[in-house]
Amino acid sequence: MGDPVNAPVNDGERRPPRLRRRLRRAAHRVMRRAALWSLRPLRWRRRGRVPAPGERLRVRVLLQNAHGTGGTIRTVLNLCGYLTRDHDIEIVSALRRSRRPFFPVPLGATLTYADDRFAPKGRTARLLARLPSVLTPVDEASFRLMSMWTDVCLLRALYRSPADVVIGTRPSLNLLAAELAPRGAVTIGQDHMSLDSYRPALHRQVVRGYRRLTVVTALTEAARAGYAKALAGSGVRVVRIPNAAPPLPGRPSRREDKVVLAAGRLVANKGFDTLIRAFAPIAAEHPDWTLRIFGRGVRRDRLDALITELGLAGRVELRPVTRDLHAEMARASIYALTSRREGMPMVIIEAMGMGLAVVSFDCPHGPAELIDHGRDGLLVPNGDAAALTAALRELIADRGLRDRLGERAAVSARAHDLEHIGPQWSRLLSGFHPSAGAPRDTGPVADGPDLSVSGSDR
Repeated sequence: MGDPVNAPVNDGERRPPRLRRRLRRAAHRVMRRAALWSLRPLRWRRRGRVPAPGERLRVRVLLQNAHGTGGTIRTVLNLCGYLTRDHDIEIVSALRRSRRPFFPVPLGATLTYADDRFAPKGRTARLLARLPSVLTPVDEASFRLMSMWTDVCLLRALYRSPADVVIGTRPSLNLLAAELAPRGAVTIGQDHMSLDSYRPALHRQVVRGYRRLTVVTALTEAARAGYAKALAGSGVRVVRIPNAAPPLPGRPSRREDKVVLAAGRLVANKGFDTLIRAFAPIAAEHPDWTLRIFGRGVRRDRLDALITELGLAGRVELRPVTRDLHAEMARASIYALTSRREGMPMVIIEAMGMGLAVVSFDCPHGPAELIDHGRDGLLVPNGDAAALTAALRELIADRGLRDRLGERAAVSARAHDLEHIGPQWSRLLSGFHPSAGAPRDTGPVADGPDLSVSGSDR
């Protein structure tokens, strides 16, 4: 299939594929706009219901893959479990690609699947499953997983029964809620990344589409400010509600094991290649310390090759995804995060809660809002491998520093307990119940002490 990977390619050979790719993406954007325009009448034929006073709100949460392993999935499931106390929660998983969920489904919530790989499909469904999605933006990371059949299934899920509130949890699902949710339904876009993390084409679609939402929720103050500026004048409310950490099982780490821990998808953004290179001098200086990385992803082979190249076999361990990361944290002393960009990394909150000494790149935007440098963790310049090596060396050499940072981190992490974050979502949703006395589409959100609000609420 074409030239070998390492064969030289001249500009004349390289340009046409890039041009064709740009043209295909531009054509898809036109098709998507046309599809949305043709489907918009659905909104007016299917009106959302009005709950009676005292009746629980019906909340439909759109999730990409409820059976997946990512931090977004975990925090959304945690939140849904909390919200079942006061609301009827349905989690709609856009895709089902494995038989069993990785994380437990919260009791009291209903989990349904839009495009279920294990459900029998007729001829039409099989044909549509071979065609690319027209509703998912081509520039969104989930596009390659979606199909035209997924589009049909998501529309069915959106309209099969009336919901009072529709919550999306990533740009493609937020845009679906904004543009096609039934008329009268409150639409909330929960975005786990900052606006400036998106490439220009997706950035423009997000700004254009999010203006139709009722509320946009961001995880950090920096992200909230970015969305508020971009959406100013639209009437959409922009609020900051951080991620909530799950209850931590067992005892925190005693920081006695000589292990540096990291976890996440093995993809370029997580920067595990930088972490491995930064650990190489540590391995030579402290032969009794080990770097342990948990995860799976497309870069596993590359990382394995890098470990071999640097002579770190046995000193750096690539381990598969674990269902009990907290137990692994209890057997470590230091947690390292080397992402190039993050929203609000749940894994840092959990590592701090488990009493680990955390060192993190100061990447946009989450770590700096979680870590008070020198007090409950260490921040180093984003992408600076030498600075990361120095920070790891300092923590390894100074047991007293590890203990001080870890003990304070455990206290700081309590601000992200579900019992603290959950009520912020409850206040947000309760403001849309008719019994609250405010219109469901407009009006201020009750602004509690921990709910940072901008837009029409200010």
